[in-house]
Amino acid sequence: MTSIPVRESGEPLADVRGRLRVDARLADPEGAYAHLRKGVLARLEDAQSRLPGGCHIVVVEGYRPVTLQRRYFEDYKAELRVTFPEMSEEELHVAASRYVSPIEVAPHTAGAAVDLTMCDDDGVEFDMGTAVNANPEQSDGACYTAATGINPDARQNRKVLGVALEAAGLVNYPTEWWHWSYGDRYWAMTRRAGAAIYGPVIL
Repeated sequence: MTSIPVRESGEPLADVRGRLRVDARLADPEGAYAHLRKGVLARLEDAQSRLPGGCHIVVVEGYRPVTLQRRYFEDYKAELRVTFPEMSEEELHVAASRYVSPIEVAPHTAGAAVDLTMCDDDGVEFDMGTAVNANPEQSDGACYTAATGINPDARQNRKVLGVALEAAGLVNYPTEWWHWSYGDRYWAMTRRAGAAIYGPVIL
């Protein structure tokens, strides 16, 4: 994906709080987690309007500073190094990239990606099969969007959420049911766009 160019739109980050439900489990002191590009937030609001009554999008993490993204990637690579000591550094990098994006392509640092889930009117989260950010090792692959080894309710909840988000123009990263984006390099690749419209930003 690094071969896909970025034609930065210059679109500002917008605060999600007060517009959609936001969970603070990954909150940072600066509130970066609750920001997204203005166009991404508009698409999430569109997706919210498409959900059945009693279903609400819950934003867990949007924008992620570069330093935090780097730490997530290196921490997960270190975890894999302990679990799979036979792997070379190159193999570890590739394996880690399946779950955490390396800096050069990370959509969260562009404000283009959002980790989210869904809740009811009372704020109780629906069963989605795994927790947000469960990795493939912890979940035995149940974190994959199309995982078959989850219960029927969780599978239906993923479908309801996914239909609304896709209709609003977002794309899902298939190893993480909770990860959706618009305007980043992965979006450009899947939509065959000539370039991404969002690159890394400083909040």
